[in-house]
Amino acid sequence: MMKESMIQVICGPGKGKSTSAMGRGISALAKGSNVIMVQFLKGSLDMDNMEILKRLEPEFKIFRFEKTPVFFDQLSEEEKDEARICIRNGLNFAKKVLVTGECDILILDEILGILDEGVITQDELCALIGQARQAEIRLILTGNVYPDSLDAYVDEVTKLQTRYE
Repeated sequence: MMKESMIQVICGPGKGKSTSAMGRGISALAKGSNVIMVQFLKGSLDMDNMEILKRLEPEFKIFRFEKTPVFFDQLSEEEKDEARICIRNGLNFAKKVLVTGECDILILDEILGILDEGVITQDELCALIGQARQAEIRLILTGNVYPDSLDAYVDEVTKLQTRYE
């Protein structure tokens, strides 16, 4: 399979960003790609819901480093401090994946959320994007808030919005 460097963002206030990123990853499996997804701000893995996705291994692997099943925004300040350490572990894992070339596609689900929460800086995110380009790994970033200052670093932005009647 030919390697390509492509930085894609799926963002917006709507639902379906993670699902869309997973769908892109699953579609890539048909082309022989390997996919790793690292999820942030979503709490620990719910094994009941993850059972179907486990069937996609080893070509599609999902990781969460947070230890509590509670979403980040529902944590106390003390719990958030502990979660930030776990999030940093997830970021370090993502960097290792980029260095070792373990996958063709790396999905960083809710990385824009940890940027928005101030857990990482834009410079750190841009360095990660640069690392993906150098490794020729397709990178998919998701989150609610997309800063326009990232425009120079990404190739494609998809904005989702949910409309309720």
